[in-house]
Amino acid sequence: MADNKKKITKKDWISNFSLLGVAKVNDDYTFKINEKSNSSNWIYSRMNLGIDCGEKNGIIYASMNGGYSGDGNNVIYAHGKKEDGTDDFESRLEIDWNDRFDESILETVGDMCFITVALEKTESGKLFKKRFLSEYDAIAYCNEHIVDGTKLYIRGNLKYSMYNGKTTIDKEIKSISIAASSVNENADTQTKDDRFAKFTQTILFDKDSCNLRDVDKETGMMSINATVLAYLKEYNNIEVRGNFPYKVGFEFHLNLENQKQCKMCYDKLFKVKKGYTQITFEGEFVESGAVITPSWDDIPDDIKELVEMNVFTKEEALEKCAASGTKEKKMILTKPYIKKVNKNDTITAVLQKFEERYSEDDLYLDYLYQKDDVSNDEAEIENKSSESDSDMSWLDDLDAFEEIV
Repeated sequence: MADNKKKITKKDWISNFSLLGVAKVNDDYTFKINEKSNSSNWIYSRMNLGIDCGEKNGIIYASMNGGYSGDGNNVIYAHGKKEDGTDDFESRLEIDWNDRFDESILETVGDMCFITVALEKTESGKLFKKRFLSEYDAIAYCNEHIVDGTKLYIRGNLKYSMYNGKTTIDKEIKSISIAASSVNENADTQTKDDRFAKFTQTILFDKDSCNLRDVDKETGMMSINATVLAYLKEYNNIEVRGNFPYKVGFEFHLNLENQKQCKMCYDKLFKVKKGYTQITFEGEFVESGAVITPSWDDIPDDIKELVEMNVFTKEEALEKCAASGTKEKKMILTKPYIKKVNKNDTITAVLQKFEERYSEDDLYLDYLYQKDDVSNDEAEIENKSSESDSDMSWLDDLDAFEEIV
């Protein structure tokens, strides 16, 4: 029985995103309305919306999917709310598909069950908000009101899944609204580019997840082979219906010019003595189409000479040498998430880091694997970890090499 299988629980967990940018609407791709499944009577709508989040982050795609069965008997699962108006996750609701617009019923539903859309303005110029219980209806509304070039602010949740044995990450929209244009009135009305592509994600890592010796010496980026807990229905045709330890790659930038700072940062955030550490990070997406801006050191000598001859300005040279990162798709951790906690009417800032939150056994779902399965990667990692993970000697070697050159 599935209920007797081992379950992974989680707490203090965050997995969300926010985008601010310009909508990229394609007539053939962005919206699919009232499509019929080839394998069932499922009728669905889909929105895959590109948001141009600027040169740094590129075009980020966020989606929404929803539908109903043509056979009838459709139910929307939701939860209620407490007397103080907060969501009550213990109060389970089943709402008939035909009652999804009934205000008397919707008043009993928790706020987090709704998709919020604000794409129209009142006569006074204020945004008019609509709430939908089904993504199917929210997509139809968005299809009527979102046009190419609309500046939007989007929030949602990161959804993890498996495809051909690899982790895939979707950005599921929960809130979408028109964003105000950003104009810096103190700078001759020049438009300020305030677009962004951010996320907040709780991750797990052990002593083998990252290592200072593996930092890219040119970019200062350290790769992190982390674990993210998220729902999975089944794995290799075996039912899970619970949290699954997805393997997800992240990056973190270190200032290699300051070895002491590098080691302090690594020891504080990433060094693990035992088990799995849980920590929540803020980060940003860098995806296809982003422009990679070079530093002055990256500029070829012959172009630097042209700058010295005043053929180009330094800014023009940097712009012309910028490369298009058409194949980039990264999740870059920028800083740890700080939670404000109210204790005895006193607000305290707390770093969301929990050492030894899980053991290796806690995250191992034995019913999914054969007993005699042995990973060669695990053996390699075990041998590799015998050296000091915070060893900075490779930087000394790099400095010596530069002196010789």
